[in-house]
Amino acid sequence: MICFEFPVTERTRALLRLEQLYQRLAFFTERDEPFEHHAALLVLFELMETASRADLKTDLLQELERQKQVLEQLRSNPAIDEGTLESVLDDIEQSSAGLLGLTGKFGQHLRENEWLMAIKQRAGIPGGTCQFDLPSYFLWQQKPAEERREDLLRWSGPLMPTAQASTILLKLLRDSGKTHHYLARNGAFQQMSGGKIVQLVRVGFDETLNVLPELSANKYMLNIRFVCAGTGEARARQSEDDIEFELTYCKF
Repeated sequence: MICFEFPVTERTRALLRLEQLYQRLAFFTERDEPFEHHAALLVLFELMETASRADLKTDLLQELERQKQVLEQLRSNPAIDEGTLESVLDDIEQSSAGLLGLTGKFGQHLRENEWLMAIKQRAGIPGGTCQFDLPSYFLWQQKPAEERREDLLRWSGPLMPTAQASTILLKLLRDSGKTHHYLARNGAFQQMSGGKIVQLVRVGFDETLNVLPELSANKYMLNIRFVCAGTGEARARQSEDDIEFELTYCKF
């Protein structure tokens, strides 16, 4: 099975972007090659720009507090495992404390590092980080992998509370989903939404079908069109086959 996720709200879209960036950061930081650590630095710069919205911290804190209040109401529910519930609440508390401990603009410590900002500026130019452009950066890349990794972890450390918060919220959102099985006849599916509000729609199907889902959704209607992938055609062509798929609505 392969699963495609479609954010319905701007907040969910921002959370998914943060998740992908933090996953890339962790992947490249754990590696050893200089080019891989260069890729990790580029992700740091992307994070700095993506998460620099002034209201991001406030949005995350508000949503964490809202989820905490919802979960605390489940304490007396016999169907809920008390240990799991307490663990999630502890995670929310730690994440909120980490966000509250952040001072200044997101990534400000990176902006104040002239050496890093010189790399960021040159990285926007194709081939702009060659050794003759940035000799000090070239020297850094020759250091042992563990030294470079320590630097990357030090630079990314102040950004981690945002990563933890987005991870918790996305897990809660995904876990809230209810999955149903449907058939898209001739590659098309339509369903009335009945006015319900969701934050995330997940579409899963057999990856060997070699199709891509195109989705449009609002509080009244959901439309999914499966188009053929990898055909090389200039215009996407809707599949003529009946497609079995899973549809999951996720909402807080």
